[in-house]
Amino acid sequence: MSLTIPSPASGVAPSAISAAARPRTYQVRTFGCQMNVHDSERMAGMLESAGYVPADGEQADVVVFNTCAVRENADNKLYGNLGMLAPVKAANPGMQIAVGGCLAQKDRETILKKAPWVDAVFGTHNVGALPALLDRARHNNEAQLEILESLDVFPSTLPTKRDSVYSGWVSISVGCNNTCTFCIVPALRGKEKDRRPGDILAEIQALVDDGAIEVTLLGQNVNSYGVEFGDRQAFSKLLRACGEIEGLERVRFTSPHPASFTDDVIDAMAETPNVMPQLHMPLQSGSDKVLKDMKRSYRSTKFLGILDKVRDKIPHAAISTDIIVGFPGETEEDFQATLDVVEKSRFATAFTFQYSKRPGTPAADLPDQLPKAVVQERFERLTALQDRIAAEENAKQLGRRVEVMVTAQSGRKAEETHRLSGRSQDQRLVHFSVPVGAPAPRPGDLVTVTITEAAAFHLVADPTAGDYALRRSRAGDAWDRSQADSCGAPVPGPGGGQGTGAGRTGVSLGMPALPVRIR
Repeated sequence: MSLTIPSPASGVAPSAISAAARPRTYQVRTFGCQMNVHDSERMAGMLESAGYVPADGEQADVVVFNTCAVRENADNKLYGNLGMLAPVKAANPGMQIAVGGCLAQKDRETILKKAPWVDAVFGTHNVGALPALLDRARHNNEAQLEILESLDVFPSTLPTKRDSVYSGWVSISVGCNNTCTFCIVPALRGKEKDRRPGDILAEIQALVDDGAIEVTLLGQNVNSYGVEFGDRQAFSKLLRACGEIEGLERVRFTSPHPASFTDDVIDAMAETPNVMPQLHMPLQSGSDKVLKDMKRSYRSTKFLGILDKVRDKIPHAAISTDIIVGFPGETEEDFQATLDVVEKSRFATAFTFQYSKRPGTPAADLPDQLPKAVVQERFERLTALQDRIAAEENAKQLGRRVEVMVTAQSGRKAEETHRLSGRSQDQRLVHFSVPVGAPAPRPGDLVTVTITEAAAFHLVADPTAGDYALRRSRAGDAWDRSQADSCGAPVPGPGGGQGTGAGRTGVSLGMPALPVRIR
């Protein structure tokens, strides 16, 4: 995530302004995976429950970094950003800085040694402690460090400031019981802890009641859900239960593990209408030798067999993946095996990563660490192959009519093309135009259009008036309310009357979505 440092506040420092005159403002900056994004929603919710308000472009009184420890440059990114904030804080004596998330769980006291101007450090297991740590740091005039070794309170019981009114993340578990040699997540998030199905469904229902029409179920290993309470089919049962929730139109989940991906889950996906025809299935490597070294308890034949079963039951499913290039000991033959599996798999999207050593993981101590130049060359070959496949798979969408849920974000060329953007049911990014004279959709509304152009990372639809169909949704109504709340304007109420949406909190919007590719 890019960092923008506002200019130091002029005039009276924030610390000189009484709390009674102005509530303290906050900003949460997020690095890493979808789980971190969802954790940041919890942090924002906790802060707002404690009386803080969003900074909204001004210099925040409290800046919170929610960190990731998966990639090699995670440390540099955090400490670089903290360094840039040091003079900003010096010019604003009332300002506080907090660091949480996976890197905080790993580095602990190191953060305060490297950046003594940080006020609070907290881990992945005690997100709810953030407001209290800030209060203690301010009261005691010294930094606070609190890292728990096990989960304090399940995050989903904490207040939440949702990033979107039309889509929402719902955690079904935290932690992971796998021992992949490249991954530090189990050490930082702990063993898997599952929520009870009734609690999950109640949270989904609350989201739907508030206007959301899409949810994404989250877990470090989402399809092993139920292991803690001994039900091996708990995840497929949960998917089917989501199909019974009236008003819930789109259900997604991420990320599953191929080793525990079972036929009952495929059946539930195929037979539950609101479970979308989209699957993220991490491959990591196509080489059986490398998979063994990674301690990934499946092999390429099983992986390809899962894809065949999914496509047999859900012919139009779009499948994405994660791949690591340059794992220690990977030979040219091993890498060619990955290219072969990618060619056979026909992924719509692939997240491709160059292997990087992470202290504390078994792979960091393996022999035969590959030279950077070798890894880079293989990475470029892999991305070139996947770019070609993605373009070919998207070309197959030409002429298809697709239903697109409109998002608040538009493409880079939106100003030039006058197109809006959204996601199809299979999660492909679609840029579309609204015919002259046709009604414009709101974020959260659904349009049905025919695909007229295809590129490797997006689709385009420029429909005629007769080809364009708009379906206004409860999610679009929720968007209207959120916008009106942010400026105090009335909005159409049920039946077309006017309402103010009093008591609702404005939000910044963003749809849960997989980016096109990370390089």
